[in-house]
This record gives sequence, C-alpha cells and structure tokens, in this order.
Amino acid sequence: MNPHFLDYLIFIMMDKFICGSLLSFSMSDVILLWDCPLLFEKLFVEYGLQCTRALSTSLGTPYLPACKIMILPTGFANKQYTKTGVGLERGKRSLEKFVTKGGTLLVFSPLVPEYDYEWLPFSLKYVMEENPCTPQPVGKHDAQKLVENIALPAGCDGYFTETDVDVVLNDDKGRPIMVVKEIGEGMIVATTIHELPAAGFFECRVACTKKVKA
Repeated sequence: MNPHFLDYLIFIMMDKFICGSLLSFSMSDVILLWDCPLLFEKLFVEYGLQCTRALSTSLGTPYLPACKIMILPTGFANKQYTKTGVGLERGKRSLEKFVTKGGTLLVFSPLVPEYDYEWLPFSLKYVMEENPCTPQPVGKHDAQKLVENIALPAGCDGYFTETDVDVVLNDDKGRPIMVVKEIGEGMIVATTIHELPAAGFFECRVACTKKVKA
C-alpha cells in the first residue's frame, strides 16, 4: 500500500474521531472538574443530562466547552485523590466569568483538615469533621433542592467557619454546611454535605440557565 495513502487514511480517521469527540464534548449540560473517571458521572446519565469530565487546568482555555453547571466533586483539594486543586487559583477569573454570565458552580468539600477557598470571589473557610446531621434550612432558596428527599441523617464531612455570603443550611449545631452567592445571572453553591445530589436541583438549574463558557 502506498505509504502516503496510509497516512491519509489515518488522518481522516483521527479527524472524524476528534470532531466527533468535540461534538459530544460541546453538548455538555454538566462539567465535572476532575482528572479520572468517577461513579458520580452515572448519576447524570440517570438524570438525562449530558456530562463531561475536564481538567481544572483547562479553565479559561478554548478546550473547555460551554455548559450550564460546573461541579467540583468532594475531595478536590486532597492530593491523595486528585490534582484538581492545582488549576483553581489560576482559573478563578474564568470561574467568576462563567457564573456572572449565567452558569452554576457547585462546590463540594475539599476533604482536607482546613481549607480557605481563596479562588472564590467571596470569603469562605472550611474545617473537616465527620458529622452526620439533619440539615436545617435557613430561609428558602433553590439551592436547598440539592438535598431534597435524602435519607437522614445526611453524611456531612465538615462545616464552614467563616463566610460573608448567604447561609442556606446549617447542621444540628447551627454551623453552616451550605452557602450561596448569586453573581450576575448565575450562582455559586458550596456545601459540605457528602450525599448524591438530588435531581430537583439540576432540573431547576438546567431549566433556568443557558450554556456559557468559563
């Protein structure tokens, strides 16, 4: 076989593969900022949502597609599990832009003894503590749909010690375990609850959010 023809075939096959991957990638409702497969991904298939994984280092680059919801799973700052925490400081402006334009950023626990979310556009500090509890609503907010109908007591791996944004859930001891900040057309939700998120939250956010790029 002509070697040039073989090169051409390989080029065509790679082109189709890349274009197909990008097409699938560009259709995401949800992006998980993580660097290896997660069982978490199957949950979104059950919810009928398009879900893609992406590296945190892709924030602010042309390689990260538009989406409606971006998620940092539990353990994002723990280097035993992932390198996801590495790209957050550099990508903080992109994350804020994503939310301002209408995206939802959902942040679970860092799972380290103490953590300061310096890359978020507000003050937030966390302390790790295994603490099953019955979440106590503070006022009423759509973010509370995240824990609708979960089995109690809810798994909780810590609490927030300092914040200057709205607290929407406390633990049994009155300590914040979910906070919300609305910025522009979108919002940031941070929580220490360690349970699979309820479908109602995603239905609500997908319905009222447009796809935007970080």
